[in-house]
Amino acid sequence: MSDIRAFFSKSDRPKRAAAAPATAEPTTKKQKAELGTDDAASEAPPLTTTVAHLLTEPKWREILALEFKKSYFKQLDAFLVREQAKKAKIYPPKQEIFTALNLCPFDQVKVVILGQDPYHGPGQAHGLCFSVQKPVPPPPSLKNIYKEAMADVEIAKPTHGCLLSWCHQGVLLLNTVLTVRATEANSHKKQGWENFTDVVIRKISQELSGVVFLLWGKPAQEKIVLIDRTKHCILTSSHPSPLGATKTSEPFIGSRCFSKTNAYLVKQGKEPINWTVE
Repeated sequence: MSDIRAFFSKSDRPKRAAAAPATAEPTTKKQKAELGTDDAASEAPPLTTTVAHLLTEPKWREILALEFKKSYFKQLDAFLVREQAKKAKIYPPKQEIFTALNLCPFDQVKVVILGQDPYHGPGQAHGLCFSVQKPVPPPPSLKNIYKEAMADVEIAKPTHGCLLSWCHQGVLLLNTVLTVRATEANSHKKQGWENFTDVVIRKISQELSGVVFLLWGKPAQEKIVLIDRTKHCILTSSHPSPLGATKTSEPFIGSRCFSKTNAYLVKQGKEPINWTVE
């Protein structure tokens, strides 16, 4: 695998080939390319990288190792390199791309919450869907999530927007696309991340049992086809965004998804989630 330090680095561009010796005039296109004098070959070759090393949780690495070798993931790497070449700002920071997987080990997954792609504002995204780093104020969708949790399971009003306390209890806060260009929502859509996160969902469905999948909104609900209903619990509602949280036939507000999740987990003999945001 290529050196991960090339990822989003400004200083790792391969250097051009040395100029041709004065006594040896290149005559063929191949010779010109090798000597860096052909117009088509004079630009620096494309950077190469991989984000695979950023996934550090042992079981997830074992389960997903083959994905990093597939053509779609290599194409995703190439796309990220092109983004770097354009000096695009990408969120979350590279070390946090796989936060959801790294901090929620495979064998500990009890609940899966699906988001779409990371927040695209400064200081927001840190690898967990719907969550933001302290002291960034909770975005509108997260405010509605808190509103429902406060009404449903009577948590205290959260003072920040970081959901690490949920993650540490086995709640996998997974975006279906794991990176985004600054200020441009969905800018990394259909570049390969969906293939990867579909495998994550499928592996959970196949190899675990008694997991609750919280699918909020139509994009998340499209993943139902990846989940074995006979082994798991699927709870659906509209997205918690203010645009749809109360305005559909299956509204998020009033869905009681948090108490329903805990009731199912208890029935499965598992510890319920403490939804208090700590």
